Amino acid sequence: PRRSHGIQLAVAVELLKKEESFMRTLAAANPDHVVLAGDVIDWANTKIGQFRTLILSAAIVMGIVAVLMAWWKTRSFVGTLVALALAALVLWGISNLNVLKTKVGSEIDDTSASVSVVHVTGDAPALAGEGWRVS
Repeated sequence: PRRSHGIQLAVAVELLKKEESFMRTLAAANPDHVVLAGDVIDWANTKIGQFRTLILSAAIVMGIVAVLMAWWKTRSFVGTLVALALAALVLWGISNLNVLKTKVGSEIDDTSASVSVVHVTGDAPALAGEGWRVS
């Protein structure tokens, strides 16, 4: 296992060196060419897209392994079907993070509008710490 991590690290370093070499070649070929922020942003967006694809691919492989392990351990159709449904749910969640983020954000915004914190004094019961009550 440690050797494979070293190989993966070596491959990543070589890829970074190639990209750096490409940028130097581009700058040396045309000294009047200025690398703009848009170029860097496009490069970063490409890398983020590649990373998302890698994560989704790894999640798919892990889901397949989880379903196969569930079948191997239980040898039942129901257990395997439940594992398949859970793997599909996790994969859907990973591939639709923007939808989930929007739904969670709207839920947080809705509940924060209806909660108020009131400072109380005297004998009133404190529900959220000494001297504070949530109403």
